[in-house]
Amino acid sequence: MSRVYLEYHDDSQNKHRFYQLWVLPSLFEDWALVKEWGRVGSPGTVRKEWFATQEAAFQARENLAVKKIKKGYFIKT
Repeated sequence: MSRVYLEYHDDSQNKHRFYQLWVLPSLFEDWALVKEWGRVGSPGTVRKEWFATQEAAFQARENLAVKKIKKGYFIKT
């Protein structure tokens, strides 16, 4: 399992958001990109997107992470 965890904070608007991305194998030889997002400290919304190959799932994860970083999110370790 590989995870990317991003956060966005804007104190002036009281925005404290997170976005998590995982790439996981399934039982049927395909791969899932699991996305979870919401307010920091609260349970988030979870969605899955399926891919035929691991490489495609990792590429989709990287593309989405780059989009979030351009919107002001930062990677938190």
